[in-house]
Amino acid sequence: MAAVLVALSGLLGLAIGSFLNVVVWRVPRHESVVAPPSACPGCGARIRARDNVPVLSWLLLRARCRDCDAPIPARYPLIELLTGVLFVGVTLWTGLEAPEVWALPARLYLAAVAVALAFIDLDTHTLPNRIVLPSYAIGAGLLALASAGTGDWGALLRAAVGGAVLWVFYLLLVLAYPRGMGFGDVKLAGVLGLYLGWTGWGALVVGGFAAFLLGGVVGLGLLVAGRAKRGTGIPFGPWMLLGAAVGLVGGERLWALYLGGFGP
Repeated sequence: MAAVLVALSGLLGLAIGSFLNVVVWRVPRHESVVAPPSACPGCGARIRARDNVPVLSWLLLRARCRDCDAPIPARYPLIELLTGVLFVGVTLWTGLEAPEVWALPARLYLAAVAVALAFIDLDTHTLPNRIVLPSYAIGAGLLALASAGTGDWGALLRAAVGGAVLWVFYLLLVLAYPRGMGFGDVKLAGVLGLYLGWTGWGALVVGGFAAFLLGGVVGLGLLVAGRAKRGTGIPFGPWMLLGAAVGLVGGERLWALYLGGFGP
């Protein structure tokens, strides 16, 4: 039964990944994600239902539009497959037993939002309010559901503190060095702080620090490889999201190991 539920989470992730392709394309252009129906950017032909099956349709069509033979970028099945894999991973990490399973909806929502924001930020160097701001209310509501299911209301208080702390920290960074990051990063920091704080103080500290460590390593690598120069703008949102993932999955253990190293 557990294997079936995990498989279903993967299928759900593939379907949501297909929708995220629409989000990634339309939200930065201030277009509706509901209407009109998806169409080929080349010829404008509406995508048929049989050609809208995640990953499989791209393979069967040989990465070409059925009507005009225009190439279909590989990022479309990549986003679908990535979301499906993330949903399976999050489900396995969370578990399907009570009370842990109560946190699953909140974590799956964050996984979906993370995929959309990461690709949008890489494309446009923006983190749209249309995605980030509603995530405060949705994330807080789902985390409240998780606290109700687990009976851990202290976690919800930590979430509120974590969101506020990370938001203020990023705000101070932006005010001190406006060229380093934007207010989109500040707003995203508050959302990630909710999740990290709910998980634990160690997750909050490690997740916040890991973003700068990962971003710094990648930025240095790009400089060394000659693919970036000093002052080149590098989207920080993906590293915030990846750092948060590190904090959520291993932050509590890493923090305990760190404190243990300074113990008696």
